[in-house]
Amino acid sequence: MTVLLVAGARPNFIKIAALLHAFAERGLERRICHTGQHYDDAMSAAFFRDLEIPDPDFELGVGSASHAVQTARIMERFDGVLDEQQFDLVVVVGDVNSTVACALVAVKRGIPVAHVEAGLRSFDREMPEEVNRVLTDAISDLLFTPSRGAGENLLREGRPDDSIHFVGNVMVDTLDRFTGYAVSRSTVFSDLGIENGPYALLTLHRPANVDDAGAFGGLLEAIETIAAEIPIVYPVHPRSRRMLDATELTDRATGIGNLVLTDPVGYTDFVALESRAAFVMTDSGGVQEETTVLGVPCLTLRRNTERPVTVTEGTNRVVGSAPDVVVAAARDCLASRRGPQPKRPELWDGRAGERIADVLLEWERK
Repeated sequence: MTVLLVAGARPNFIKIAALLHAFAERGLERRICHTGQHYDDAMSAAFFRDLEIPDPDFELGVGSASHAVQTARIMERFDGVLDEQQFDLVVVVGDVNSTVACALVAVKRGIPVAHVEAGLRSFDREMPEEVNRVLTDAISDLLFTPSRGAGENLLREGRPDDSIHFVGNVMVDTLDRFTGYAVSRSTVFSDLGIENGPYALLTLHRPANVDDAGAFGGLLEAIETIAAEIPIVYPVHPRSRRMLDATELTDRATGIGNLVLTDPVGYTDFVALESRAAFVMTDSGGVQEETTVLGVPCLTLRRNTERPVTVTEGTNRVVGSAPDVVVAAARDCLASRRGPQPKRPELWDGRAGERIADVLLEWERK
């Protein structure tokens, strides 16, 4: 069986690293297609280096564009990949445009599709990622879920029970494999001048937070207040950078004392930053999961989450984006003398990739 793994964006690379490792151990023949949805060094090449991912067999180079244009480019170029070689299965991960675009092309060509991280729902169709999740799950043959709640979502949507496989979280596989290395080898603390004291970590990239100058400005208001009480490290996502550079918000951000602005960092540096943070403020789904496992308080700057297990069993709080609420939640974290203990939701044990590989081998046998 020849499996084609599709990845297009930063969170995808973290997941396929675990799959590649598990597939290699079990002798599964695999190829990699990088769509190029994330394409610069900090958002792509650095992750391939840090995570020891081999060079892609196919590179589509789609780059940035609107959702419609980017999805169309991926579909057109991925169709050409499937002309070049016969694959028995296409594996897509996560919820980005590459996920749904490549799944749709494969299914229309009669190639089975497996979706890793299936069944996650925010129940907010205004999020482009939610649309990608629902559509990908509707057409995939194999659905690998990270939590029992995700499987329940799929059953409610009418997906066959025998297509759903609860395997755990592949992100944890990669986190377990690299955390010790990241913390011991990273120079990011000295590079950013934060080696001697507590700090908070901030990430922002969701359109609802950074594509609207008013919403982004409100969050910067909260950040300015919090930064007066604890330094904040902010690796600036390219999407956020575009808004900052296009408005007066860039002067506002750079004028905040104790706010350490930096370019995006690679995987090992980011995990190191997460692991030592007093708390993390984010709108990223993956960061909600990583902080849960690392035992770091997480404040999700959104009105919902597709990963509720990080709230019910983890260290995450969904606080929204109202400045006063964000500030109050941050102060709660600062006032707590003991942070939460690391959490391990069911099957978040670093072996999800192995379970996926075993299911695929059994699927091939049948």
